[in-house]
Amino acid sequence: MSAQSPATAPATGSKLPWIIVAALLLVVAGGAGWWFMKGRIAPVEQAAADTPAASIRKPAQYYLFEPAFVVNLADTDAVRYLQADIQVMTRDPETVKALELHDPAIRNRLLLLLGQQSAHQLAQRSAKERLQERAKAEVVAVLRAEQAPDKVEAVFFTSLVTQ
Repeated sequence: MSAQSPATAPATGSKLPWIIVAALLLVVAGGAGWWFMKGRIAPVEQAAADTPAASIRKPAQYYLFEPAFVVNLADTDAVRYLQADIQVMTRDPETVKALELHDPAIRNRLLLLLGQQSAHQLAQRSAKERLQERAKAEVVAVLRAEQAPDKVEAVFFTSLVTQ
């Protein structure tokens, strides 16, 4: 039996190759994971980048036309009146300023619109809703004619009394 010297003994316990293999596997796995997640996250990030910052919903602001509107209704069988409190909703501060500035012209158009109604029409909910849409269109038309901000979302009747 020949005894081997420690210098010529085979390196059966060397861990260096295993450490190198493990490190390479970690790098490859990390790269693959990064590539996979980038492919999944990128569309979400792109969609967020495509969404304009203006789409963040601002709080509603209301503009009340004062005093209340009072008009003769278009009824032919009797003299009837309508009293209405009207508010305009917007989320744009510049539109609120435009409503204040052009209040007289808007009031005129709304008075003309309200005076075309009859008590029979105003008794029906669907007619009131159509009137709201027409009132909104009148408000927007005045603002556009004045080249003012016109981001009006709705017109509300906060009081509507016929007599």
